[in-house]
Amino acid sequence: MPLKNYGVLAARAAERRREGAADTPHYQIRLTDHSGNSYRAAINVLSQQAPSELLYVALDDFRHPMTQLLPQEGSGWTPLGSQAGSASLDFIRGNLFDHSQMRTLPPELPGVDNDLADLLDHSVQRAIADPTASLYLFGQRFRERSADKVFRFRPTDGVHDVHMNQGNSGNFRKDDGVRQDGGILVHFPAESRWVAVFLAFQSQSWHTDDTTGHTIPAVSRAAAEEEATLRIIAALVNPVSATQEEETVTLVNTSADAVDMNGWHLSDQQRHLLSLPAESLDAGATIVVPAHDGFHLDDDGGSITLLDPDGLKVHGVSYTEQQAERRGLTLTF
Repeated sequence: MPLKNYGVLAARAAERRREGAADTPHYQIRLTDHSGNSYRAAINVLSQQAPSELLYVALDDFRHPMTQLLPQEGSGWTPLGSQAGSASLDFIRGNLFDHSQMRTLPPELPGVDNDLADLLDHSVQRAIADPTASLYLFGQRFRERSADKVFRFRPTDGVHDVHMNQGNSGNFRKDDGVRQDGGILVHFPAESRWVAVFLAFQSQSWHTDDTTGHTIPAVSRAAAEEEATLRIIAALVNPVSATQEEETVTLVNTSADAVDMNGWHLSDQQRHLLSLPAESLDAGATIVVPAHDGFHLDDDGGSITLLDPDGLKVHGVSYTEQQAERRGLTLTF
């Protein structure tokens, strides 16, 4: 069953606490909204399931159309529906980042810049010191009448499950769902820049059912972690003529062998499918695929997903309205 109280907390960071010695350590942040209400964000830095070290990706210049859908900065808690076109996160379907770029870090080690808490500190401490900076924490809300167990404000209110929430195994499978993943976004308006940190457990799968978020049984872990053979490298989103038929997507075969593209598809933001030519693409070769059959690249931001003959995501990219505003410009990814 999906998370019951999924949403996003928009607030300002006030202080943080590291729990490196705990059995299930968290990186704790106290935040306040514009009304003066306090919240706690409990961010996992160690998994209860082996392998214990978390996967992470940190993006210092995060650009994605979902940032245009976020609630007002400092507005507190906002529930989010788990559907396409909303601000909800989905690590697989949202094309937020390339999961092959994720790496592992231990939760806490002596020294500087060598563990997950250090990585989180890099952005959170900057946000605490910058009165204009805002945080967005995605996950599941928790609330209690008692005083908060970490920062002692009353009543307890905050967000946890700030990590991938699909493709789970064991007892955590019950939390599976689509478009309900956790994440950390930090906005530095003075720099016109977003920073994003996304976390996942090594035990989670990267091919999940579109309805339940459960791992697709037929996909082995080796196949799920295999590097993509075809990749999206460019797109003409806003052609000079402004006709949909002149939009294009460019692919490259990164493997050492030719790839039969029969049965492969591209999917746009609205999940309209575009069939790739039923031909072979040589190793190292590129192909420019024109849009047709309802496939459309929106000028106000969108995503492009590459699906193999089994309908599994192989690669995906996204772009913002600002990136697409210049007519005739081919975007590269």
